Amino acid sequence: MSDRHTTPDDTGTEGTQGITWPVRLVILFLVLAAVVVVFVTNRWLTERFTEATRTRAELRMALYSGNLTSELQRTAVVPLLLARDPELIKALSAGDFSGTSARLMSFQAEIGAASILLLDVDGRIVGATNRNLLGTSLREKPQFVDAQRTNETVFSAAQSDTGGYEFSYSRAVRAENRILGVVVVAPDLVKYERAWSAFQDAVIVTDSTGIVMLATEPRWRGKLLEEALAVKDSPSAMARALKGATDWAQAPPDAYLRGEAVMRTEARVPFRGWRIVTFTAYDSVRERVNGVLALEIMGFAILLALTFYFLSRRAWSQSLSFQKESAELRLLNARLQREIAEREKAQKDLAVAEQTLAQSSKLAALGEMSAAVSHELNQPLAAMKTYLAGARLLLQRRRPEEALSSFQRIDDLIERMGAITRQLKSYARKGGEAFEPVDVRACVSSALAMMEPQLKARVVRITRTLPRQPVMVMADRIRLEQVIINLLRNALDATKDRPDPQVEILLTSGEAAVLAVRDNGHGIADLDNLFEPFYTTKKPGEGVGLGLAISSGIVADLGGRLTAKNLPAGGAVFEVQLPLLGKEVEAAE
Repeated sequence: MSDRHTTPDDTGTEGTQGITWPVRLVILFLVLAAVVVVFVTNRWLTERFTEATRTRAELRMALYSGNLTSELQRTAVVPLLLARDPELIKALSAGDFSGTSARLMSFQAEIGAASILLLDVDGRIVGATNRNLLGTSLREKPQFVDAQRTNETVFSAAQSDTGGYEFSYSRAVRAENRILGVVVVAPDLVKYERAWSAFQDAVIVTDSTGIVMLATEPRWRGKLLEEALAVKDSPSAMARALKGATDWAQAPPDAYLRGEAVMRTEARVPFRGWRIVTFTAYDSVRERVNGVLALEIMGFAILLALTFYFLSRRAWSQSLSFQKESAELRLLNARLQREIAEREKAQKDLAVAEQTLAQSSKLAALGEMSAAVSHELNQPLAAMKTYLAGARLLLQRRRPEEALSSFQRIDDLIERMGAITRQLKSYARKGGEAFEPVDVRACVSSALAMMEPQLKARVVRITRTLPRQPVMVMADRIRLEQVIINLLRNALDATKDRPDPQVEILLTSGEAAVLAVRDNGHGIADLDNLFEPFYTTKKPGEGVGLGLAISSGIVADLGGRLTAKNLPAGGAVFEVQLPLLGKEVEAAE
């Protein structure tokens, strides 16, 4: 049983206890506005900051390219000057190299070259800024071989044993149209790699064939650009999702470098077809965008917090009145529970009374039938006495065959008397809830058999129309027979004053089983109160007005309906409608 019953006041308080629809719409609007603003701001700021980051990356790349070109061009002039230095020419001509290395060191300090070498005509290093290289032969190196073949300065780039690249300018030293040696100057390009590594950008310089010569990542040198950019630890989708909002609302990144999304910027270096490529991470972009988004989200959160604060104040003010109403409702609920308990007790008492009255009505009908039955039993008893006297006389005359026929007739009479008493015994029992498939035709025949003594007491024309096929319903056979007997008794009582009493029993089977009991009596004066308890048109002492009320309740319990109406030609008809077997579930619904 529920602890709270809805009262007319509940409809007014339920709407104020929760959040009303206008407030819900405002909250929904704020949430949608926050989502839209954050999304649009993220998209706009990402594009703007990305473009700004790309512009700065292009400026830095132009600076990188300019510094690299300047260093190469500045160093390219040094071999020409050194090849014309009188001291170096004198040292190569005389073969005296005691002061050569010191002079080369002074030149290195002035021009900022990585190294300077002086080779004799045999390719042996006779002067060097690094004294450890003195005496080393470079006879097979391209710096020495290519410089002897031309009168110009030759540029060489060769990969060293350590994986890096060695860049050098070399030029032959000539005197009187004779080659005395070769001077080799190496530009200091490694310092730019170190400088580039200080920034977040990844920088690559490739030659005309795409081979990486300079790079902030040492393992890239000597490889093709595509091989160098091949990420060995490519990030999975889950790893990229865990990185937060790195690139969720922006255009796809140009590339992934070491698992990070980067933008790629590329330009041409005006030197021998070289190209420079830079890769800039999006971290700075996301940091700036996320900072603005955090401020926006915080603002919307504060706005929602204020909204819920005012709503909570309003709810708190209303809760005081709700507490008072809830106390009143609890008192009302307790009172209603007591009333419900009393009503349930009254309904149980009424059900017991109705069952008792039904049994009393049945026993009353049984008492009326017993008088006729006793008269009916007297006839076979008298016949049995006659047959016994005849049988005794036949046995005395030694005619046993004819005596046996008398005994057979006596046995038939005893069977008939037993059938009458069994019908009365079964009808006297209380009907239970033992529902079973029942043929309505058999119930009609059984009811007529039990009414046979009363029917014989009067001259009544009984017309019975039954189908040939069984009409099966799910019912309690005894209670259904009780309904039919009550209808037959009412029909007999209604035709008591008629000179030609007629009762018609019609059973049909269609969507449902319909049993109609018609009579040509005086009809029904008040159809509205016909099935009310204790309503009767009989004289005092002939009935208490419970037969039809009980019969209507029995038919309703069986899932059917009992109706009555007057006929145009006079008389009344009662119809019992019961669901056919297999359709009782539909009738129950």
